[in-house]
This record gives sequence, C-alpha cells and structure tokens, in this order.
Amino acid sequence: MDEIEEIKRRKLEKMLLRASQPRVEYPSAPLHVNEATLAEVVQKYPLVLVDFYADWCQPCRMLAPIIEELAAELRGKVVFAKINVDQNPRAAMQYQAMSIPTLVLFKNGKVVDRMVGAMPKQTLLAWLKRHLG
Repeated sequence: MDEIEEIKRRKLEKMLLRASQPRVEYPSAPLHVNEATLAEVVQKYPLVLVDFYADWCQPCRMLAPIIEELAAELRGKVVFAKINVDQNPRAAMQYQAMSIPTLVLFKNGKVVDRMVGAMPKQTLLAWLKRHLG
C-alpha cells in the first residue's frame, strides 16, 4: 500500500470512529447546576468552567454578563456552569469556594485550575485559552 492509500485509510477510520460516537450538544449559555447535577456536568463535557456565586455578591453580578458572553463565544470548546453557594453549601466546601466569585476549571472531570474574584473579559479569556487545546 502506498503512502497516500495509508493516509486515506487512517482518515476514513478516524471519520467512522467520530461518526459512531454519540454527539454531545454544547450549550450557548451557562448551565445552572446544583449539588446533585454538578458531577454529571463536569463528567459530560471535556472542559467546564464552574462559577461559584451568590445573588447578593456584587463582584459576581459584574462577572455574570462576561460569563454569558463567553459561553456563547466559546460554545463547543468550553461549557460554563453556575452554582449558587447559598443554596449549595456542600459543593462550595468541597471545591473550596471560600470567597466568591470563585471560578473552578474542570478538564476531563478533574479540577485543573481556579481563579477568585471578578476580572475583565480579556483576563478570563486569556486564562481559559491556556487550557484549550
């Protein structure tokens, strides 16, 4: 088999493998999760950013529209989730969200990074881009 035929064969195998795998739909807006659904979400998607927030938190309110924008812009690459620490204190304790907002980044179901506090969109985007790819 010549080199071109081998490349064609490998490409076809890769395409068939991809076609046989179930498609996961990526949301274009943050998912609202709770203690019962958080683990399911971080296991379902390869890269998930979880925003630990509270309704009364002013920095959380400042960050919310940025999270909304990035969820739409990075659809298919990153899934954004929000969890209210007042309603889900065990999750906040489990992931050490002592100050809010706390952003916890999960890759393949495991915590890989975290940031605390409100930040500009460009700062958050640059942080996320280090984990893409």
